[in-house]
Amino acid sequence: MSEQSPNLIDYRNPDTKPEPFADRAYIAPMATFLVIIFIAGKLPAAAYPWMYIARAFIVGAMLLFLWKYYTKIRWNHWWLGAIVGVIGIFQWVGMQLFLQKHFEFFHPSAEGVFNPFEYFTDPNSRWAWIAIRVLSASIVVPIMEELFWRDYLWRQVIAPNDFRLAQVGEFDWKPYLGIAVVFSLVHGNWWLTAIVWALMIHTLLVYTKSIGACIIAHGVTNFLLAVYVLKTQDWSFW
Repeated sequence: MSEQSPNLIDYRNPDTKPEPFADRAYIAPMATFLVIIFIAGKLPAAAYPWMYIARAFIVGAMLLFLWKYYTKIRWNHWWLGAIVGVIGIFQWVGMQLFLQKHFEFFHPSAEGVFNPFEYFTDPNSRWAWIAIRVLSASIVVPIMEELFWRDYLWRQVIAPNDFRLAQVGEFDWKPYLGIAVVFSLVHGNWWLTAIVWALMIHTLLVYTKSIGACIIAHGVTNFLLAVYVLKTQDWSFW
C-alpha cells in the first residue's frame, strides 16, 4: 500500500501532538543545575563553595533516581572518547589562553574567580571541597550534560515531537552546529572555546553513535582541566 496507515504517527511533523513528559528526566537535572547556579550568583561570594556542594549532590542524586528513564548508554569507542578528551584539554586551555592574550573581551571577570586556598583555612576542609569539585566536574557534569545536550536535545531537534524517534548520533546539520552555539552560551567568556570543543564532541558522537564515548571525552577533559588548575593555580579556569 502506498497510502500511509492512519495509525502511524509522524513524530517529526511539528503538527503532531507530542507525548507529554517524555523528556522531563533529561531536562530536570540540567534545569536544577542552572537554577542553583543562578541562586548562587545572587548570594554573597562566601556561599559559593557550599552551593557548589549542594549542586553536586542534588544533581547527582537526580541522575541516579532518573537513570531508568534514560536511553541505554552504549560505551563503544570509549577509548576514542578518552583520546578526544585529552585533545580537548589542549584545545580548551590553549585556545582560551590565546584568546585572553590577544582579545580583552575574553578575559574572565575577577569577581567570578574562587580560590579554595584563600577561602578554607583548614587543609582537610579545603581538600575535601577540591575532591568534591573534581569528582563533580569529572563524573556528574559530563553525564548530566551529555545526556541533555548530545542525547536528548540533539534528537529533539531532529524529531521535535518525540526525540526517541531519532537515533543517537544521527547526523543533521541543525543539531551539529546549533547545539554547539547554545552549549557555548552557558560557558561565559569561554563561549568561542566551547563552540570548538563542542564541535569535536559532535564529530565523535556522529562517528561512534555512542553517548558513552562523549561522556568519557567530557570527563577526561574536565579532569585534566582540574589537574591544570591545581598545578598552575589559574583559578579562572574553574
